Amino acid sequence: MSQYVVSIDLGTTNTVLAYAEPGSAQISLFEIDQLVAPGEVAAGALLPSLRYHPAQGELADGDLQLPWPAADVAGLSQVVVGSLARKLGAQVPGRLVSSAKSWLSHPHVDRTAPILPWGAEADVAKVSPVAASASYLAHVRAAWNARFPKHPLEHQQLVLTIPASFDEGARALTLEAARMAGLASLRLLEEPQAAFYDWLYRQRATLAADLTDTRLVLICDVGGGTTDFSLIKVDMADGQPQISRIGVGNHLILGGDNMDLALAHLVETRMTSAADGAASTRLSASRLSQLAERCRAAKELLLATDAPERTTVTLLGSGSRLIGGSRSADLTRDEVAELVVDGFFPLNETQEAARRGRGAIVEFGLPYASDAAITRHLASFLRQHASAARGALGMTADDSTTIPIPDTLLLNGGVFRADALASRLEATLANWRGQALHVLHNDNPDIAVARGGVAYALGQAGQAPVIGGGSPRSYFLLLDDEARQDKPRRAICILPRGSVENREILLADRTFALRVGRPVRFHLASSIAEAATPQAGELVELQPDEYVQLPPIATVLRDSSATDARKEIPVQLAATLSEVGTLDVHCVAIEGAQRWLLEFQLRGDAAAIDGDTDTAAPQEAPMPAGFDAAIEKIDRIFGSRAQQVDVKEVKQLRAQLEHLLGSRESWATPLLRRLFDALIQRAKGRRRSSEHERAWLNLSGYCLRPGFGYTLDEWRIEQLWALFDTGAQHHKDSQVCAEWWTLWRRVAGGLSVEAQLRVLDDFAFNVQADDQERGRRPHTLVNGSEEDMLRLGASLERIPGNYKAEIGAWMLAQLQAATKAAAKAVVNKTRGGADAAGKAEAAQARFLWGLSRVGARQPFHGSAHDVVETAVVEQWLAAILSLDWKKVEPAGFAAAHLARMTGDRSRDIDEALRADILRRLAAVGAPANWSAMVREVVQLDQADEKRMLGEALPPGLKLIA
Repeated sequence: MSQYVVSIDLGTTNTVLAYAEPGSAQISLFEIDQLVAPGEVAAGALLPSLRYHPAQGELADGDLQLPWPAADVAGLSQVVVGSLARKLGAQVPGRLVSSAKSWLSHPHVDRTAPILPWGAEADVAKVSPVAASASYLAHVRAAWNARFPKHPLEHQQLVLTIPASFDEGARALTLEAARMAGLASLRLLEEPQAAFYDWLYRQRATLAADLTDTRLVLICDVGGGTTDFSLIKVDMADGQPQISRIGVGNHLILGGDNMDLALAHLVETRMTSAADGAASTRLSASRLSQLAERCRAAKELLLATDAPERTTVTLLGSGSRLIGGSRSADLTRDEVAELVVDGFFPLNETQEAARRGRGAIVEFGLPYASDAAITRHLASFLRQHASAARGALGMTADDSTTIPIPDTLLLNGGVFRADALASRLEATLANWRGQALHVLHNDNPDIAVARGGVAYALGQAGQAPVIGGGSPRSYFLLLDDEARQDKPRRAICILPRGSVENREILLADRTFALRVGRPVRFHLASSIAEAATPQAGELVELQPDEYVQLPPIATVLRDSSATDARKEIPVQLAATLSEVGTLDVHCVAIEGAQRWLLEFQLRGDAAAIDGDTDTAAPQEAPMPAGFDAAIEKIDRIFGSRAQQVDVKEVKQLRAQLEHLLGSRESWATPLLRRLFDALIQRAKGRRRSSEHERAWLNLSGYCLRPGFGYTLDEWRIEQLWALFDTGAQHHKDSQVCAEWWTLWRRVAGGLSVEAQLRVLDDFAFNVQADDQERGRRPHTLVNGSEEDMLRLGASLERIPGNYKAEIGAWMLAQLQAATKAAAKAVVNKTRGGADAAGKAEAAQARFLWGLSRVGARQPFHGSAHDVVETAVVEQWLAAILSLDWKKVEPAGFAAAHLARMTGDRSRDIDEALRADILRRLAAVGAPANWSAMVREVVQLDQADEKRMLGEALPPGLKLIA
């Protein structure tokens, strides 16, 4: 073997590297050089997975000198990685990037956008979760290459470990981070397997004897950010153990970080109540992050075997009050035991399943598990895999009323360095089983995964024991036309559980007709449910709690031989569990040798749409009986054939379509999109008259709203966006202009950041330009009324928060002007005064709605990191509180949305202000759901959702932000 075998454990808390020299069976730890103080470098086995972004002038370049020339993969001029980052982050709030690995699996933010440190001030440089992860890998690569210059890390045999529960999106992003770090060729290995590989390798000489009485091993891996469960079956054949994995758990963002945060909340209450002898405001998100880091150290001290009775947690002040502004509070050993041991590892004697709903610790923007009790999640996992576990343990069907408990346990993850937590989990399982489990010794949970990655690679070369089992999940192509969260979904199995690596499975019985030059997108799901494993190509029904929907996969088919742009190619799907450990799906042409790789779309929206699945599925959604006639009507008005159409007929198009298809409020999403497709194909026809253009703009926007959520919507938006820079044809017609902006407002959710910023340019001109500038307006820049711009500006959720703040400032000024006009009109008792009052009140309502939308704490389609700063929203709320809510009903609605609870401290308003708003809502008898959204984290009901969006979503689409 001419290469080193190298394994990297890219952990939430620490990054670890282990290796074996060429031809050697000895696994060694690599000591990673890192800054431990300004200007001081030392080597350590653990590289804390942390970045610190210093302020300008805080550190000299010489303070950051490493034994190699360092360039940050994220492009920052100064960054600290590792031990010194932890020390500096504990002293200075808001500059520490942590838990990047947890963010990689967060589907409701753009994980490739610069969003970390979460909630940091505007002057703090930010990086994406992918870039942060890449920077830790780049650091270990540079450290290795400095130590072994003749054996660059990128040329060695590499294994990178990941949580077993990472979905395909998180796995693909992990590979992207490795590529950014210069590590393009590697193999992914699941962490629980790696931990077991480490044990197998260390016991390889006595393995048969050590596993004589073992039939089923439970691996419980609780790290800093995630909890992973796996089941390993052990069979004896010819006196030697045959080992295979038979189950993995679902993804849980639950681990040591949650425990630290729970302790931080406890300490915070003591610090704030003791401050100046009176109640004080809550800590900011960045200060709470600091406190959680201090509580981590306290937790490890108080859970140790020789723990003291108590310790003091001190949070330093900031700026000039670094010492004088510090706060302290005591934590006792008994308190930590009660909160961490009993709270996260309750004995759960009744084997209660994990609870759903509210109650999770939600901070720093991460969607932590809704139930913090790891032993309840464990009970759910064992119940889910009960059938396979019974088979492994040799239990009969008569035992089906009880949950089968494995006979052997392997604990891994830094959490189990605390004997109290390891002992509690062992006791819980022994109580469930009725007798003690055989516990496999893990001599160092911090490094076992990295060592196990090397052991795995040696096993693949025939030098060590191996684990069989193939893919831990089955993968499915979803077929249902409407996404129904509470009902089964029809699906075709494309890769059965247990499939081995590098063996392609072709769905020979399923054929798709795909058009050249147009994108195709499929919606996939994975399932660990252990009902009878389906065969490839088998049609099944997936129950709501049995599957996890994956990011869509898509491609655009290109065929150099195709002369007809509308040519359709019959293809089949082929799926493979790749050698890297990810799912590969190809479209394979039935004729010829052409193949197209389908790639996961990972730049996700902060708000997803629970919508219909792929039109590329074998069966398209059936259209209503009048559909063909409706298309003929559209073609008659907008088609290329010259037809004499009366203006009256153009104006009646909507009514004619409703006559054929029913009320347009009832048009389902598949029908709406088919109508849009017909309209966009005939877009040139809108130019024939102003009436044509009005009708086309109105129908197109209505049929494509909200711009995302259905198959190929991204493609449709691309086609529509191509029209923007040309502007409206009949730009002198005020109604055409109004319909133009209504169209872009309706589909804004599907526009990219760049497109929304382009729309913002036109918004700014219409709002700010004086008469002289308007006289020089290019005809392609469509005029917009105040109301048009109000609704448009409120819909641009992807633009940066500081731009939204500017829009909100304009709205607030208009609101204040309308309030003054209303007050003036009240004293005018004439008919003219009544008319003026009505207009002023209508303007108040419009701008209150606009403020509530542009300052919303929970966006509909934008990312949470782009919301308006909390301090700015609090100023808006102060202005709204000055209004008479009994006379101005929309004030309460706007305040409720601006004060809506998210659970994310960086977005939530001050608690005293929240209390004021709740009192005002109660005083005016506001609807109970308004107060509820201010008091706790809730989903909007349909009425509030419609009021916020300005109109209802299409039937079949539901926001699941």
